[in-house]
Amino acid sequence: MVCSVSPEVNIVEPPRQPDFVHLPEGAPRFLVTIDTEEEFDWSRPPRREGHGLETIGQFGRFQEFCNGFGVVPVFLIDHPIATAPETAAVLGPALAEGKAEVGIHLHPWVNPPFVEEVSDFNSFAGNLPFEIEREKFLGLHATIKANLGVAPLIYRAGRYGVGPNSAAILREAGVVIDTSVRSLYEYTAIGGPDFRRHPRRAYWLDRARSLIEAPVTAAFTGHLQAWGQTLYPLLGRVPRLLGAMARIGLLERIPLSPEGTTVDEGIRAIDAALADDQHLLIFSFHSPSLAPGHTPYVRDTADLEAFYDWWRAIFAHLARRGVAPTTVQDLTRSLALA
Repeated sequence: MVCSVSPEVNIVEPPRQPDFVHLPEGAPRFLVTIDTEEEFDWSRPPRREGHGLETIGQFGRFQEFCNGFGVVPVFLIDHPIATAPETAAVLGPALAEGKAEVGIHLHPWVNPPFVEEVSDFNSFAGNLPFEIEREKFLGLHATIKANLGVAPLIYRAGRYGVGPNSAAILREAGVVIDTSVRSLYEYTAIGGPDFRRHPRRAYWLDRARSLIEAPVTAAFTGHLQAWGQTLYPLLGRVPRLLGAMARIGLLERIPLSPEGTTVDEGIRAIDAALADDQHLLIFSFHSPSLAPGHTPYVRDTADLEAFYDWWRAIFAHLARRGVAPTTVQDLTRSLALA
């Protein structure tokens, strides 16, 4: 396949004049995305070995839970998950019936070929040489297609680690939506990208309108939210000040995620995103949170039930606000990306 994206398209760089995506349906929509990955110790540097795959058995519960609300979850799958036989057994029927979707999630340190040194810097796939990033990505894409019978159309880099070559690689594989940008956040301290100046709304990455960036949704709330993108990086130098600003309702940064976000915070973030004219809301979390003991957010059974309660409350609020679920397939068709 000939790549249709100019090599000048660099996802890491914020667009100077964003060409925002306008959904044909008019009403806002949302996607639930899961960084579907192995379990590992988040407090330690990346390692090729020592991970687990216990939470694969919990994918079905979350998929069925979402379906009960008319939501089709998007499992963004990395190599250990894609190659585990249990994944096809758990998700295969739902994929065949259109009750779940899969995309790509690249963790380069556990994704062959294993040619680079394992380090924090190299854990961001976009930092790798073009040939290595490309080979890892295309190999994972082919593995997902072979093992699950689906050609993925959506991508999120592990650790949000896109780079200057990522857009060209995505289009070579036929991927049409990237959701690697985490607007309002930055990871430069460990060699990752800086997304603090990126748009929060979905935008086209190329002039031909063949590739969309759908940022993981986060919002500023509070009396100073209009100046959040300017103030937050400055206030971030004094973490205690940020906490105080949030407590008194002046400025708070809230991601649309059940991990570390309360129901009240999630509702405020949804309302702020809609007021900011965001028509495509992207929710996200990590699959190890689907079972107790693998992430700081779900430590025990009570936390897991609170996790599901969070989604019940959030889905109810989205319905009240007229925000309907969508799917990657629907977006692809409606935006003529097929």
